[in-house]
Amino acid sequence: MNLRPEQLQERLRAGLAPVYLISGDEPLQQGEAGDAVRGAARAQGFGERQVMHVEGGFDWQSLLAEANALSLFAERKLIELRLPSGKPGAAGTKALLAYLERPPEDTVLLIVSGKLDKAAQKTQWFKAVDRAGVTVQVWPVEPRELPGWIERRLRQRGLSPAAGAAALLAERVEGNLLAAAQEVEKLVLTCGGGELSVEAVAAAVANSARFDAFGLVDAALLGDAARVTRMLHGLQTEGVEPLALLWAVVRELRSLAQMAAQVEAGVPRDRALSRVWGKRKGAVGAGLARHNARRWQQMLRRAARIDRIAKGAAAGNAWDELLQLLLLLAGVQLFRPVAQV
Repeated sequence: MNLRPEQLQERLRAGLAPVYLISGDEPLQQGEAGDAVRGAARAQGFGERQVMHVEGGFDWQSLLAEANALSLFAERKLIELRLPSGKPGAAGTKALLAYLERPPEDTVLLIVSGKLDKAAQKTQWFKAVDRAGVTVQVWPVEPRELPGWIERRLRQRGLSPAAGAAALLAERVEGNLLAAAQEVEKLVLTCGGGELSVEAVAAAVANSARFDAFGLVDAALLGDAARVTRMLHGLQTEGVEPLALLWAVVRELRSLAQMAAQVEAGVPRDRALSRVWGKRKGAVGAGLARHNARRWQQMLRRAARIDRIAKGAAAGNAWDELLQLLLLLAGVQLFRPVAQV
């Protein structure tokens, strides 16, 4: 039986299967799915847990021996098989098929695997697991799916997000599911239960040093050069790495470069700004009006150079270069043209 990660809890409440396969390369969801199986097993009296790591030279017969061994500490046990490659090989396939032919009644087998491609899903061992138990394939949450994922998680934790609240949080943690989960837990602690407004989300993320980078970018977009300078100096003093700030800057530059290209291609400006959260439209709109598509691309190339400097691959001072980039973003003319004599 193949399930999505969000379907697993309901299936576990109906009873334990003899075998579970959780595969994928997204650590948060894979870890939570594994924890769900472990928790359900403990609740149903599987008091012993044996973890086996499949590495070079692994003896697959040890899996069968462990399954048939009598436990000294508990009547029931969970065998957890870590299979990072997702490829058990010929010996592993043979052992797994033998195990699944007659799974022990007092044992649950949990296989935690790396990502399995379509070819792997057609193998004998995968099909045997799917017939005998439950397979859960974990996929990364796409940016367009992240607001919905965050909203479901907020509701599961007792919060009712207002329209736009989940979208705002998704914008701040895009590409980092673990950060999204951490921010949800923080909101649960700070807001309790009930309604969750957009303003509460904005205040919560603003109070986190992790999100100061976004405030820095917004100050630059609004053309507030003095505030940009103060904020950047403060972040440097606090020990924030320039690469952490550059990530937020580049993310905004790419977005604005795309919007500028759309506007120059004839897309109405309001339509280009439609995917921007309401309260940020002023700052983003100001930046969009200040620079054309060519200038955004130039700033992206400058950001790439700062990345090389910060990583030691090019000469220069990353903080000085970052300040100059932000001031350019704010519309400051750094160098006066030389007058012709």
